[in-house]
Amino acid sequence: MTVRRLALLAALAVAALVAGLLAGPVPLSFREVWSGLVDPGAASAAVVRVVRAPRVALAFVAGGSLAVAGAVLQAVVRNPLADPFLLGLSGGAGLGAVLAISLHLPGPLAVPLAAFLGALAAIALVYRIALVAGHRLDPNVLLLAGVVVGAFAGALMSALIAVSAAADLKGAMGWLLGGFGSASWGALGVLLVLACPALAVLWSQARPLDLLALGDEPAQHLGADVARLRVVAYLAASLLTAACVAASGIVGFVGLVVPHALRRLGLPLHRALLPAAFLAGGAFLVACDALARVVVAPLELPVGVLTALVGVPLFALLLRRSLA
Repeated sequence: MTVRRLALLAALAVAALVAGLLAGPVPLSFREVWSGLVDPGAASAAVVRVVRAPRVALAFVAGGSLAVAGAVLQAVVRNPLADPFLLGLSGGAGLGAVLAISLHLPGPLAVPLAAFLGALAAIALVYRIALVAGHRLDPNVLLLAGVVVGAFAGALMSALIAVSAAADLKGAMGWLLGGFGSASWGALGVLLVLACPALAVLWSQARPLDLLALGDEPAQHLGADVARLRVVAYLAASLLTAACVAASGIVGFVGLVVPHALRRLGLPLHRALLPAAFLAGGAFLVACDALARVVVAPLELPVGVLTALVGVPLFALLLRRSLA
């Protein structure tokens, strides 16, 4: 049954990738997309290979990574409502990006690098605050520390935006709302270099993450090093989220909705949940990005707006069914 569900999710992911290549201000047929992929001399090759293919691939990897990070963090804090951005990462990344924009730092990598460094700073600060009772990482304090750090970073970010010029304000708001308009093969390569090790680490901890659902003491008795597991899982999931934020801006709700929906569909064990979350999260974000390009064409909506518009009602429905 699990293999069948994973196969269905893989088919859904392929369908989303195809739809992402087809959609855009200039609609292409399936034949034009295929010609552009296999023939560098085709009329559609420039659009498909340079613009749409890296954008779709980047959206898929980012969406899948955010969903995996959300699934892991929900296990770490034992709260199905936990979200990667609830732990202060969005605030830190946003502050770094807005600071780079307001200071007019040169280079195409200035804003993503500043966002990544800001997210790392937020991770370090949240982690330091959450370490209570010696070296024990308390999940409740972790959530509270994330909210506090995120609120503080948000206040600083609002102050910077308030005193910025109009052009800087537009650039900052566009980045904070998320999007893949500047996607490239280079950006995808950087994301893969950062994401693959973190994904491998989290996959290796699938069995211990299952034990956490039983409680700290039962998990400890069954062989899990709970304290080390929490630290490793939190740091790997946070670095994964920071890499995604640096690549795409702040895109919410993927790490909250997708794992929750998959658990409701009968995939509670992490050895199946993590690959399922990657496939479903990637498909969800690619579909949202495709809609963002066509719903008000020739204009383009920020993809973070679409994920919120789709994610909020979907999550409300899932929450209602879980409480029924």
